[in-house]
Amino acid sequence: MPVQKKLDYKKEFPDLYKPSMKSPTIIKIPEMTFFMVDGTGNPNTSEEYKDAVQILYNISYTLKMKVIKKETPSKDYVVPPLEGLWYMPNMEEWSMEEKDKWHWTMMIRIPDFVKDSQIKKALKILKETKNPLSFSKLRYEKYNEGTSVQIMYLGPYDDEPPTIAKIHEFAKEKGYSLEGKHHEIYLSDPRRVEPGRLKTILRQPVIKSS
Repeated sequence: MPVQKKLDYKKEFPDLYKPSMKSPTIIKIPEMTFFMVDGTGNPNTSEEYKDAVQILYNISYTLKMKVIKKETPSKDYVVPPLEGLWYMPNMEEWSMEEKDKWHWTMMIRIPDFVKDSQIKKALKILKETKNPLSFSKLRYEKYNEGTSVQIMYLGPYDDEPPTIAKIHEFAKEKGYSLEGKHHEIYLSDPRRVEPGRLKTILRQPVIKSS
C-alpha cells in the first residue's frame, strides 16, 4: 500500500509559511481556527508563558494522536507551528525594552478538516488525563487576520526590531495603515536551533489608508 502523505501546511501553502526573506509582501490571510492561550509578561522569564506553550502542544498532539488518528487515520497531518500575537493596550507604547508589559496570545492552528466535536473530544481527554493547571485558559476560536504585510526573518528574536520596522515602512509606502496585533510564526525550535538560524515569519495586519 502507498504511504499516506501527511498534510503539512508549511509545505502546502508557501504563500502563508514561506514568504521572502529579502522583501516584504502584502497578502490576504484566510480565516483559520486556533487553539489559543492569553497572557502577559516577558516570554523569556514568565512561567505563565511556558505553561501556555506547553498546554498548546499538549492539546494539539492530543487532538492528533488521541482523536484524529483513531477516527480518521487517513487525515494524518503535521502539527502546525507555534504562533504568537504580541501587543499592548496602546500599541504606540510598544517597546522591545519593556517585555514585562507585553500582552500576548500564543496559538497553534487546528487543521481545517477537524470537526468541532473532535476538538471538544480532545479537550475532554486532556482534562481527564492531565488536567493541567492552565486548562481554564485554553480556548479555540476562529481568527480572521485579513490583509497583512509579512516577511521571513532569520536570527535571534531580540534582534527583530529593524525587520519589523522594515515591514511597517513597506506597508505605509504601499498605502496601508497598521491595524491590529504584531504576529509571529515560529518555524524553528529554539531548543535545537542556534539563535542566528531561527526562522520566524513576521506579520502585521494592515488596512488601506483613506
